[in-house]
Amino acid sequence: MSTAGHTSRSALGQGGSSGTPSSSGAGASPSSTSSSAGSSASTATSSRAGSSVGSTAGGSGVGGSGSGATATQPRPGVSARQRRVKLTVSRVDPWSAMKMSFLISVAIGIAGVVMVAVLWMILSGMGVFTQINSVVAQVINDNENPFNIMDFLGFRRVLSLSIVIGVIDVILLTALSTLGAFLYNICSSLVGGIQLTLTDD
Repeated sequence: MSTAGHTSRSALGQGGSSGTPSSSGAGASPSSTSSSAGSSASTATSSRAGSSVGSTAGGSGVGGSGSGATATQPRPGVSARQRRVKLTVSRVDPWSAMKMSFLISVAIGIAGVVMVAVLWMILSGMGVFTQINSVVAQVINDNENPFNIMDFLGFRRVLSLSIVIGVIDVILLTALSTLGAFLYNICSSLVGGIQLTLTDD
């Protein structure tokens, strides 16, 4: 009897000791599950909040860049205003005026000589000089000293005369332009120069 009772008590003590860890393990499992679930939920919430904030910031950045691009574009139907610049010619350099007038007068002299030569050839080819000689001969009716217009308007004579006129033209235009530059500078210092208004097309 004593042996059986001792055996049953030891069995009960082992059962109680074995039951205690199982009960503690079973109690710890829900707490760990709840803590892990809470941490996963907080992580998901923070990730969702970060993604929403990032998307909002990205949308605002895109919107800002779009608004900036819209602000830089010109408005349709609005024409650019024409700029007007008012300038005053206060002084003319006499040396530059002399050089320019010399070149222009030389060009005019050469053009005049060429024009006279071409005109003389055209008139001669049309027989104008011959008709003039015949008309003058009929009027004068002098057979001993016949009239010939070529003695006065020959090609060499006409060409030489045009060259002389061209040289005189070069001298006069150069001198007058230089003198005009000096006179303009004097008048500009007294009453102001010529005012010019320039606009953009």
